[in-house]
Amino acid sequence: MIKRNLETTLVKSLQNMPVVVLLGARQVGKTTLALGISEFVQKEIVYLDLELDSDLAKLADAEAFLSRFENKLLIIDEVQRQPDLFRLLRSLVDRRKRTGEQACQFLLLGSASRDLIQHSSETLAGRVRYIELTPFTVSELDREGAYDLERHWLRGGFPDSYLAASNAESWSWRSDFISSYIERDIPFMGPHISAATMRRLWSMLAHNNAQQVNYSKLGESLGVSYKTIKSYIDTLTDFYMVRQLQPWSGNTKKRLVKAPKLYLRDSGLALRFIMISDFESLLGNPVIGAAWEGYVVENILSELSDMWRFSFYRTSAQSEADLVLEGPGKQVFAIEIKRSSSPTVSKGFHYACHEVKATHKVVIYPGNENFPLPNSVEAMSLKSFLKILPR
Repeated sequence: MIKRNLETTLVKSLQNMPVVVLLGARQVGKTTLALGISEFVQKEIVYLDLELDSDLAKLADAEAFLSRFENKLLIIDEVQRQPDLFRLLRSLVDRRKRTGEQACQFLLLGSASRDLIQHSSETLAGRVRYIELTPFTVSELDREGAYDLERHWLRGGFPDSYLAASNAESWSWRSDFISSYIERDIPFMGPHISAATMRRLWSMLAHNNAQQVNYSKLGESLGVSYKTIKSYIDTLTDFYMVRQLQPWSGNTKKRLVKAPKLYLRDSGLALRFIMISDFESLLGNPVIGAAWEGYVVENILSELSDMWRFSFYRTSAQSEADLVLEGPGKQVFAIEIKRSSSPTVSKGFHYACHEVKATHKVVIYPGNENFPLPNSVEAMSLKSFLKILPR
């Protein structure tokens, strides 16, 4: 079993907060992680899965049911199916705090963003901690001796896809996963959109991975308005399928671009939409550069704490840095991502480094060795960069 980076964070959060919400895409491993921490939690665990009618029925009178438990950890899975629970949990937590009862702690698991589930910041402020679990990352797999770059890039990080017995089994799993999201999950909580339209949009985004979004062009292709296409993309973002990387907005006189760049967050799903089923086909496909950029960006951002800000830098004159990380101590990483065994950088990257006041200038490429480039730029493998990245 692959140990998750968030295990320690989750245990510590449960020691300090009455309510913890573990969010992430469906099938990303939330339930496995939640049930796997039982040896670290000094409480009996009660588990409810709200996709089961029998467990959902127990919450017909949720207040009466939840009030029965003391000094236990109650795990409620797929909580987005019962968003009214957030309001009730606030009352239960506050009441037990006033009366001094031994509190029942709550670990809620959700397959959609906090905003889509419930505007819970208004009801549980100061009582809740949100944690996001991503698919397997490079550092998680590498720590367990299970990291294979080609396999991870091709299959993505969803456990059942990465650990499948063959590429064919992984392909079938990803196909089923996409269909389930389109036909069941998104219609349940997202906008009313036909499965065919959502599949087409998702495929279009995969073919334009790592590009700045053009809402008007996408809307014209699907026959919908700018506002509508934006809401569809926001929905995929809320379900952790798409990442919208915002442009850098620091103090500069340069004309910066304003539209975000869009990435499909899991490389395996992105390549499934492009119909790339083996690594040899990927190597000969024109999308390989964008696919590498998307893979690198997601693995880096999945490792960052909330003390870091991230963006990309681009001007109308094409000065560009693929990723800008700004963190504690005025650290600024300007990162260029190159799918080349002999990477070089352009003048535009150096201009971008100057504008963002980069303290570290890095090129991430798919090789294994690290070596210096001119003008204090360091070429690094993704594994090496993640090891030096301040958490």
